[in-house]
Amino acid sequence: MKEGVKVDIEVLVKKAKKGDKDALVKLIMAQKEEYYKLAFVYMKNKEDSLDAMSDMITILYENIQQLKNRDAFYSWSKTILVNCCKKILRDKSKFVNENIIEKEVCEVHLKEKEEQIVIEEHLLKLTDKHQEIIRLRYFLDLDYKAISDILKIPPGTVKSRLHIGLKKLEESLRGDKYERN
Repeated sequence: MKEGVKVDIEVLVKKAKKGDKDALVKLIMAQKEEYYKLAFVYMKNKEDSLDAMSDMITILYENIQQLKNRDAFYSWSKTILVNCCKKILRDKSKFVNENIIEKEVCEVHLKEKEEQIVIEEHLLKLTDKHQEIIRLRYFLDLDYKAISDILKIPPGTVKSRLHIGLKKLEESLRGDKYERN
């Protein structure tokens, strides 16, 4: 750096630290191409690079008083720019990961719903007494004794109806699989 330029930087940094926005803008504009190139290396596109630079400018404006060495303005500001780039990349990564997880969860729920619909369709093909036993046993997770008490039938009848109902449900499902292929 030339001696005259160095003095200008020191003077501008001193003014910026006192709240002179124009001085800060002059400092940034003097190296705008270097800032942009640095941001672009991280961000790989114009829009995100400009967003990172905008974030850097805000941080510089809010924290310029903390700069101890006036000569270190550009290295300090470039460090801030790199940190802004990294933050944007982290945030994008989180957003993308959350979207992927959300999509996968939705796909799992959709598949479960589709399976429930298929099972429900096949259950409706069974007699009422077989539907009832299967629903009580597998949808409500009741044991044979509880089902026997609710329906006021012997436990052996519960087991028999369940066995026959499941066998018919399996045959219906198996037949549907063959029809789809």
